[in-house]
Amino acid sequence: MKNRKLALAGLLGAGLLVAACGTSGSSSTAAAPGGQGFTPPKLDALAQLGQPEGQVNVLAWPGYAENGSNDPAVDWVTGFEKETGCKVNVKAFGTSDEAVSLMKTGQYDVVSASGDASLRLIASGDVEPVNTALIPNYADVFDFLKNRPWNSVNNVSYGVPHGWGANLLTWRTDKVTPAPTSWSVMFDANSPYKGKISAYDSPIYIADAALYLQTHKPELGIKNPYALDDKQFQAAVDLLKQQRPMVGEYWSDYLKESQALKSGDAVLGTAWQVTVNLTKSEGAPVESVLPSEGATGWSDTWMVSAKSPHKTCSYKWLNHIVSPKANAQVAEYFGESPSNPKACAETKDKKHCETYHAGDAAYASKIQYWTTPITQCLDGRTDVKCKDYGEWTRAWTEIKG
Repeated sequence: MKNRKLALAGLLGAGLLVAACGTSGSSSTAAAPGGQGFTPPKLDALAQLGQPEGQVNVLAWPGYAENGSNDPAVDWVTGFEKETGCKVNVKAFGTSDEAVSLMKTGQYDVVSASGDASLRLIASGDVEPVNTALIPNYADVFDFLKNRPWNSVNNVSYGVPHGWGANLLTWRTDKVTPAPTSWSVMFDANSPYKGKISAYDSPIYIADAALYLQTHKPELGIKNPYALDDKQFQAAVDLLKQQRPMVGEYWSDYLKESQALKSGDAVLGTAWQVTVNLTKSEGAPVESVLPSEGATGWSDTWMVSAKSPHKTCSYKWLNHIVSPKANAQVAEYFGESPSNPKACAETKDKKHCETYHAGDAAYASKIQYWTTPITQCLDGRTDVKCKDYGEWTRAWTEIKG
């Protein structure tokens, strides 16, 4: 789990990210809501399954394809290999940029893609539409995860939803009263917790400020925290500069934030659910909430390479990874909500799905999932240009000083 979360930090701390439109073989169009400001290359989904080809090359986030070599008790690969005859060759990647580059080699059949990588892979033609009729377990996936802006284009599915999670507000219950319900305790210049605030260390954290301003300064007209024009972007940057002296520590390793909460060096901050669970389990009095303004978060998708020579094994892997037992194992291993509701009956911790809000569409709708900012405004505006991730990165360096 630690490797997975640190990998996410690396993903979001990377420098320039390439926009997901205007690639070879595609034609640019006005950006649509959700970031689909492109027309994908014309590719067909697999029509029918054939004989398994004997192997499948899996490109995955650490922790998404475990075969027992890291922990003998953590293995959802071996059974798949015995059942299908498809040997699983796993390559772990550390950032979305790395995943995108590796997929271009054509050496990998399937990839677990986060929201910023998935759209780039679709736009470049490196992944193809998925025939969900050939994936029996797809029917069980929560409907609110299907045909989303990061895993489909024009209602054409490009993958199988895997799992998701939110970036929460957490606090020490013995130090912070009353219990907060808003991000104001993090951003208000008069917050009584100055010097004891813990914030996420990444340029993407600018989106958290934009999300806050979306509610508290509606005159800015922010519709999507990843689609910021000059004025909106400057307002978010200014808010983070105001917050800077109140932050005791920026974190990218959730274990370090957990330690800060336990020691009292931090009394509130942004956190993952796994951070809250760990800190609680080690005796610190902490709670968490998805604040009234909503939150940022992530959602991952399994996708099939357009160049894959092992399409049948690829489809069998996609079906397996969202099967109840495997989906439960993955979700528990590093801490997220599973995509298949039947996984909830398979988790060792019978409260896992309750803890991670599995199936709670209203909860999930309050999350603005990580998306790469590009110059084409992801909220559909065509009369202005938005700040791309390169500018977010430069601003973040300035904010931290």
